[in-house]
Amino acid sequence: MSVTGVSAQTNNSIDFTEYDLDNGLHVILHEDHSTPIVAVTVMYHVGSKNEDPSRTGMAHFFEHLLFEGSENIARGEFDNYVENAGGVLNANTTQDRTFYYELLPSNQLKLGLWLESERMLHAKIQQIGIDTQNEVVKEEKRMRVDNKPYGNLLEKTMEACYDEHPYQWTPIGSMDHLDAATHEDFMDFYKTFYVPNNATLSIAGDIDIISTIELIDLYFSDIPMGNKDIYIPTIVEKTRAEERRSIIYGKDRLPLVVQAYPIPAQGTPDYYAVDMLNQVLSGGASSRLNRSVVDEKQLALYCGAFSFGLEHPGLTLAFAMVNMGVEPADVEAAMNEEVEHLKSELISDRELQKLKNQIESNFVSSNSSMAGIAESLANYYTYFGDANLINTEIDRYLAITAEDIKRAANSYYNSSSRVTIYFQHNDTKGE
Repeated sequence: MSVTGVSAQTNNSIDFTEYDLDNGLHVILHEDHSTPIVAVTVMYHVGSKNEDPSRTGMAHFFEHLLFEGSENIARGEFDNYVENAGGVLNANTTQDRTFYYELLPSNQLKLGLWLESERMLHAKIQQIGIDTQNEVVKEEKRMRVDNKPYGNLLEKTMEACYDEHPYQWTPIGSMDHLDAATHEDFMDFYKTFYVPNNATLSIAGDIDIISTIELIDLYFSDIPMGNKDIYIPTIVEKTRAEERRSIIYGKDRLPLVVQAYPIPAQGTPDYYAVDMLNQVLSGGASSRLNRSVVDEKQLALYCGAFSFGLEHPGLTLAFAMVNMGVEPADVEAAMNEEVEHLKSELISDRELQKLKNQIESNFVSSNSSMAGIAESLANYYTYFGDANLINTEIDRYLAITAEDIKRAANSYYNSSSRVTIYFQHNDTKGE
């Protein structure tokens, strides 16, 4: 075990210590005594993109299932341990990773380590737990997708944007696939992905580094390394040569215009230019889309764009909720007009500096909590193998020029590769 440390170079820098256990578990520790709180987090490098196409939804399902208990934790007791200790806990799943965390009083560090080691080694995957969480996930889908305004937006957009890559389905997955999954399927998924050599243990807060290393060794060093192949898709989505358009009818009262453009993977040089371009379009009340489409032309109630950055090439999602009595096509045209301006004109020095000031502010605020620091450290290591990007990634943004933003607009915001979807009320069908 070789322990390395990164020391803070400025007042805003995050210092940390990192190392690997012999079983492949990567550990990152950040010591901060400003509050008596500790964030104990584990990030598994598995999301919906790692799933079998006939068993979608498994990664998100495990987000729920692994709170069911373990060989040493009774069903329903996982939450109680944390809440009785005065802490909170939760988890979330994306296309690329699954993240578990406990926020605890710092004198409860041992509890967080024990709980996460039990999740990694001794999870109880019983049929009663599978059946229980199956109903929980179905209810979540009903609430967040089926019965929520524009709830199927991401699902329909990803389906339209990806023909081959597993980003074509969202983490909620297919209920039919989950119903068809056998106990063996669940056990295989657990033994493949929930292993120390596919995980990062990131701890931030009121800890002592030396004693924490000793505790981690106690709770995690005996967990065996996984011996199954960890599936990582190698599919490269082809660039479309023609725009894809559709209308999705539903119960939403006001039409919504959604446009999606394929963009580079997060962390690549062009990603930063694209991300800054989207902030020009949508970063605040004075942003271009809001000022033009909402305030001046009054075509939409709101209008924006954001980078859906993913480990593999992702999307820019631009959207507008259409004002009553306005045609979606008019809103779409106004959105396109702002994109064309960025293709033909450099943004001003003043606008660029304002943008960089916003980015610096966002970086500082994202590292203002122990949970945020622990998650950022885990993200940077999991995706890029470089936890110190928590301190240096901002330099990549600040190096972007107005010329880079213009070039990104011309390289990636092309109508030929775009997906455009109108979400409209059923009453307009057939008009």
